[in-house]
Amino acid sequence: MSKKTVLEVEVRERTGRGGARASRRAGLVPAVIYGGGEDAVAISLKQNQVLSALNSGGLIGSMVRISHKGEQQSAITKDVQFHPVKDMPQHIDFYRVKSDTIITVEVSINIVGDEECPGLTKGGNINIVRHAVEVNCPAGAIPDALDVDISELEIGDSLHESEIKFPENVKPAITDRDPTVVTIAAARVEVEPEAVEEDGVEGEEAEAAEGEEGETEDEG
Repeated sequence: MSKKTVLEVEVRERTGRGGARASRRAGLVPAVIYGGGEDAVAISLKQNQVLSALNSGGLIGSMVRISHKGEQQSAITKDVQFHPVKDMPQHIDFYRVKSDTIITVEVSINIVGDEECPGLTKGGNINIVRHAVEVNCPAGAIPDALDVDISELEIGDSLHESEIKFPENVKPAITDRDPTVVTIAAARVEVEPEAVEEDGVEGEEAEAAEGEEGETEDEG
């Protein structure tokens, strides 16, 4: 498990759009923390701290520690809104949780066994259908990734969520079906047009041209 990200926050006196814009002008990222049987609180974070957490992968879909004047509480990042042009974080939603709170999150997959995969050895191609799997797990035990073993897949085979070895206390969130995660497809072979066909087309064009010349001479 990755080390929990600690985020220093300030409580915002102004709420709403005006307060959010004021925070952004001050180089801060507006946010709100809610849930856990407590009132929602408007907060703000330093932009460089948010960017560091984003780049390290310890923010989106992760449990973090919100710190304010020495007091900390656990939260899960529920949503991060980005600027449509600058692609910078504009607002963050945090949800209060405890380490044993069962939450639903998406966990990325990690392909293993590709070097031993007979389907790939025979020239097949790997097709990743789902790059992440939605799971139910304790907020304090979110996996960094789920290993997907393809070492025994042949060309034409597929691997489903039910075949993934989930860590203890981690279960797939989708239970009404068994989504495909990875398939091994046959390599595509591009067939070039036969030269005979090209020659035939050129021959027809030449015959047509000769016919036109003959008609012109007859007219003269």
